[in-house]
Amino acid sequence: MAFATARSLALKGADGHVIDVQVDVSPGLVNTTIVGRVDKSLSEARDRVRMAINNDCGRWPATKRVTILLAPADLPKGGTHYDLAIAIAVMAADKKHEELTPDLLEGWAFIGELSVSGALRPVPGVLPMVIAAAAHGITRVFVPEPQAVEAGLVPGMTVFGVRSLAQVSAVLRDVEVPEADPVVGPSASPLATWRGDDRLADLDLRDLDGLEDVRYAVEVAAAGGHPLMLIGPRGTGKTSIAERIPTILPDLTTEQSLEVTALHSVAGTLPQGSGLLSRPPWFAPHHSATAASVLGGGTGRVRPGQVSLAHHGVLFLDEFPHFRSDVIEAMRQPLESGEVTIARGEESATFPARSLVVLAANPCPCGNFHGLSGGACECTEVQRTHYRRKLSGPILDRVDIWMEVRPQGRRSGSWRSGPESSADVRARVVEARQRQARRYRDCSWQLNAGCPGPVLVERWPLDPEGQRQIDLELSAGRLTRRGLTRVQRLAWTVADCAGVSRPGPREADIALALRSDDPARSLPAHVTSVVAS
Repeated sequence: MAFATARSLALKGADGHVIDVQVDVSPGLVNTTIVGRVDKSLSEARDRVRMAINNDCGRWPATKRVTILLAPADLPKGGTHYDLAIAIAVMAADKKHEELTPDLLEGWAFIGELSVSGALRPVPGVLPMVIAAAAHGITRVFVPEPQAVEAGLVPGMTVFGVRSLAQVSAVLRDVEVPEADPVVGPSASPLATWRGDDRLADLDLRDLDGLEDVRYAVEVAAAGGHPLMLIGPRGTGKTSIAERIPTILPDLTTEQSLEVTALHSVAGTLPQGSGLLSRPPWFAPHHSATAASVLGGGTGRVRPGQVSLAHHGVLFLDEFPHFRSDVIEAMRQPLESGEVTIARGEESATFPARSLVVLAANPCPCGNFHGLSGGACECTEVQRTHYRRKLSGPILDRVDIWMEVRPQGRRSGSWRSGPESSADVRARVVEARQRQARRYRDCSWQLNAGCPGPVLVERWPLDPEGQRQIDLELSAGRLTRRGLTRVQRLAWTVADCAGVSRPGPREADIALALRSDDPARSLPAHVTSVVAS
C-alpha cells in the first residue's frame, strides 16, 4: 500500500479553507475514485489528471486501485484548481515515481488546472486561497505562471509560478526544471477594453456647474459611506454626479486593497499580472440585470455579484425603480449589514458588500418634470403610482441621504469663483475619514455608516440639544427608529466634514434635511459656508 497527501484550498465565498488531498494507490480492482463531496467539474479531474501524468510525467498507475479523498469530507468542493494537488499526490503515492516521495510535499500548497498535455492553466480565486494558506502556516505555493504576481501579494509567501506538471515535479525533486510552453490565459476583449475604467478617468466635479446642494450631499455620502438617493427629471445631472463620486474617494488602504482584490480574484475578473487594486471600484449594472449578477450567485460555484465587487467603492443603480422587484428587495441586506449571504441548496456563501450605494430615479416613468414647476409629465396617475410602488418602504428607509436634483441653467460663475475640483473635495473627504479612523480605531467598522446604533448612543452621543431636535422628528412620525439611527450617523459625518468635535443643533438640522425626502425641506442656507470652511 502507498499513500501520499498534498494540500490545496477550497473557497467558501471569499474565505479559503485548507484541503488535504489524500491519495491511496493499492492492489485491487482497477478503478479511480474521488470522494469528499465533490461536484461534477472535480469528478472529471481523474480524466484530466490521468492524461496529464501520461503525457508529461511518466505513467498513471493503470494496474492499481486509486482512491482520492478530499478532506474534510463534509465541506462541499468544486472547481478545477485541485488538479495539480491530485496529480502530485498520485505521483508521490505511486512507487514508480521513486524520486518523488510523500515527505517532499510537506509545507507546500498546490493550485492549478491541468490540461491533457500537462500544462498548468489559470484558475479564479488564487489570492484568497493563498491568503488562507498563509494563515494556516503554509509558506510555499505552486500556482500557474500568469498568476504568480497575484499570489505574491501575500506577505511571507514563497510563490512558484510554473507552466506544467513536469516543472512542479522537478522543483520538488530539486532537479533541473524542464522548459515548457508559456501558459496563455483568457484575454480581455476589445469591447471590454473600450468600456473599461479609462472612460471615467478624466471626469472631474469641476465639469459640472451649480448643484451646490447635491455636491454637498455627495461629499457627506463619500465621507461617511452613506447610501444616497438622487431623484430628479431626466437630464438634470444625476448620472454625471454619480460617475464623479469615485474621483472624490481616497485610495484604498492596504487592507482594503487585499479585500477588494481577493473578491475580484474569486469572481475571475482580476486581470492577469496585475497587482493590488488601489482605487475604489465602480460598478453600474443595467436595470435589466438579474439578482445573481447584482447580488451574487449563479449555477455551480457561487460567485460574488457587483455589489460585492464594488466593496469599498461605488455601486450605482441608475433607473432604480426599473430594476426587477427581486433585485430591489434583495438590496435590503447589503444596505443594512454591508454583506450578502447567498444560499444555493446545501451551499452558502457570505461576501462583504460595504460599497457606497448610489440610487437614481426619475419623478415618474416618463422622466419629465412631474411635481416641479414648468413640468410636462405625460404619465397617468396609475402609472406614477405603480412606479412609486416599486420602491418599498423598507428599502427607502435604509437610504440615508435623499437629494432632489433640479434643472439648472448654465452659470457664468459659481461659488468660490467656479466649481470645486474633485481633488479639493477629496482632500476634505480624506480629513473626515481620518477623524472617523481615530474615533473607531478599536472597532471593527471604519466609517460612520457602519457604526451600530446602540454603540453610537452609548459611546458617541450627540449634543443634547441636537438629539432633542432629532427626537422631535421621531415623535412627530417623520422618522422611524431605523431612520433615527441613520440621522445620528449623518450628524456625525456632517460634523466630521466641518471639523466639529461633537454634533450639535446645526449638524442635526443638516442631517435631517439630508435624510428628508420632502422637497419642501431643503438644506439650511449655511451649508455652503460649511462646505467652504
